[in-house]
Amino acid sequence: MEEKDLTILICDDSLLARRSLKENLASLNITSILEVSDGQSAVDVFKEKHPDIVFLDIVMPVKDGIQAVREMIEHDPAASIVMVSSVGTQANLREALKAGAKDFIQKPAEFEQLKNVITTIVKNKV
Repeated sequence: MEEKDLTILICDDSLLARRSLKENLASLNITSILEVSDGQSAVDVFKEKHPDIVFLDIVMPVKDGIQAVREMIEHDPAASIVMVSSVGTQANLREALKAGAKDFIQKPAEFEQLKNVITTIVKNKV
């Protein structure tokens, strides 16, 4: 599978953060992008659409990102979830990875870092 063939779910309560991430993904020729603004919606869309990669904020309304990761991993233990948050405390990072996230990116997500994370996930899915 190539990057351009991926379906990506972006979950962040910040429209600006979603837009920035979407623009970076478009630069990688990724066009199948789903967007939601809270953790519960992320879980619901994940279960319905089965995206290849989820980019998930930690601090969000309705359900936080760490709880959302737990529910997604419970539904699909092979899910590729990357936390993208400005709340980059070590405790949050450990908790997200322990819950099943594959990686963690500090906001604002830099293009090269995003590209590297996606490339690694794609390689590991083969």
